[in-house]
Amino acid sequence: MLIIRLKRTGRTNDPSFKIVVGEKIYSPKSGKHLAYLGSYNPKTKATVIDADAVKNWISKGAQMSGTVNNLFINKGIIQGKKVNVLPKKTVPKKNDLPAQAGEESKAEAPVDEAPAEAAPEAPAEEVKTE
Repeated sequence: MLIIRLKRTGRTNDPSFKIVVGEKIYSPKSGKHLAYLGSYNPKTKATVIDADAVKNWISKGAQMSGTVNNLFINKGIIQGKKVNVLPKKTVPKKNDLPAQAGEESKAEAPVDEAPAEAAPEAPAEEVKTE
């Protein structure tokens, strides 16, 4: 499967990227890419993209990474919605916290009360059987 993605170049703490097309099984740094479509410098926001080549590769079935998809949408090369590329966070809602705390306290309360109720019943039954 072909994928359009970023290949990191540049020095330490000074990144720049090439936009390349290659097989998904190969690493972007392996050098086994089929085409060079442009470049992107995140510090200066300088972007050079060959839009015709991008559309040609997409029509041939090449997929885009999430970051490249968002970059192409920003530059107006393709139309669509941006993709969330950040990892998902599971932040509990404020409404869920009291509900969970209340359920836990209710679950603990019957456990504490159950042995207290069971203890008086046991001697009462013994008295009835004698």
